[in-house]
Amino acid sequence: MRLPLVPHPTLSHGGLTLDVEVRRKGHALSLEYGLAGPVEAVRWPVPASRQRTDGLWRTTCLEAFVQTSWGYVEYNLSPSGAWAAYGFDEYRKGMRGHDMSAPLIMTSAAPGHFTMTVDLALPAEVTGAVSLAAVIEGLDGAISYWALVHPSDKPDFHHPDSFVLDLP
Repeated sequence: MRLPLVPHPTLSHGGLTLDVEVRRKGHALSLEYGLAGPVEAVRWPVPASRQRTDGLWRTTCLEAFVQTSWGYVEYNLSPSGAWAAYGFDEYRKGMRGHDMSAPLIMTSAAPGHFTMTVDLALPAEVTGAVSLAAVIEGLDGAISYWALVHPSDKPDFHHPDSFVLDLP
């Protein structure tokens, strides 16, 4: 299923649109993010090795949050190839690194369009509720925050009411 992400209403989105194709393949979640519009105005991270890297959310980064029986997992996925995953016991509490294999992040770009695909290993305890999000930084330093829904007046991808997508 292809779902639109919407920018937080308090911030400019620079004429961009963003959607995500979501597929579950057993214990994997396949995501294809599609960004369209003036993508040449986006600050793209410099290509890096496929390694766990903290702080990816400070610039252009695509994200997924998956509820589990013990809390939730946050995935940070950079177009650079770097990634991070964190487990939380509950809303913004008990943060720790989440062990997983490095996901393969593939990107492609054309005038007016950028695509990033990734397959994520889901925890065995996944309950099926997911939140999808993105941080997009412009060349001018402006940051926009995108999600399936924005349940609060400030961007907050961890908000419990952000987990609106039920996986089959």
